[in-house]
Parts: sequence; structure tokens; C-alpha cells
Amino acid sequence: MKDLAKRFGEKLRVKRKEMGISQDKLALLADIDRSYVGRIERGEVNITLEKVYQLAEVLACDVRELLP
Repeated sequence: MKDLAKRFGEKLRVKRKEMGISQDKLALLADIDRSYVGRIERGEVNITLEKVYQLAEVLACDVRELLP
């Protein structure tokens, strides 16, 4: 399971950087704490589907682009 969280975090980081958005900006737009975004990207936490959809919406992408 930990591997899935890590792979999701890596895909999130890549997409965020492609969009030119900082962790701070992503956190603000998705209504998530900035430190939590960092933990997601490092694969340290398992997030809810609700948060996945919030992040995908902010990044203007399909959820499937973020899933490992």
C-alpha cells in the first residue's frame, strides 16, 4: 500500500510542476494544508477519494492521470 501512496504522490508532483503551481498554491486552491500536500507528494499518507478529486479539479486533469 505504501508503494501506491508514493507513486500517487510522484504523479501529483509531476502534474503540479507541469502546471507551474507551487505546493502552497495547490494547497490553497484545494483547501488542504500545505504540509499535508508535501506529505501526500512524499507518499507518507493515504488520502481520501474526495481529496484526490479536489486535487484533480485544481490541476484541471482527469483523476485517472493521478492514479498509479
